[in-house]
Amino acid sequence: MDETPVPLSAREVERRLRDLPGWKPAGNEITRTFRLRYHGGVALIVHVADVQRLIGHHADIDLRWDSVRFGITTHDAGHRLTEADFDLAHRIDAIAAAHGAE
Repeated sequence: MDETPVPLSAREVERRLRDLPGWKPAGNEITRTFRLRYHGGVALIVHVADVQRLIGHHADIDLRWDSVRFGITTHDAGHRLTEADFDLAHRIDAIAAAHGAE
């Protein structure tokens, strides 16, 4: 039986964001935009998508000519932030660094 994810308090979200430079709160999600050219952005998205499939948690992704924006929230928790969102943000940061994204 699947457990419902537990939403984090506003105080806990603020605390966890301190460990994620570049990520910002935006409504019920956290977001970050990475700068890199289009084909590099596509490669970054494919790499992130592979990890997301494995962990079963997904970001909203917006690809532009010179950037990729990720937005993360937990839909199963009523579009609120949970531990899984911050775990995914850390993973995205590591993948973006490996792709040379700024």
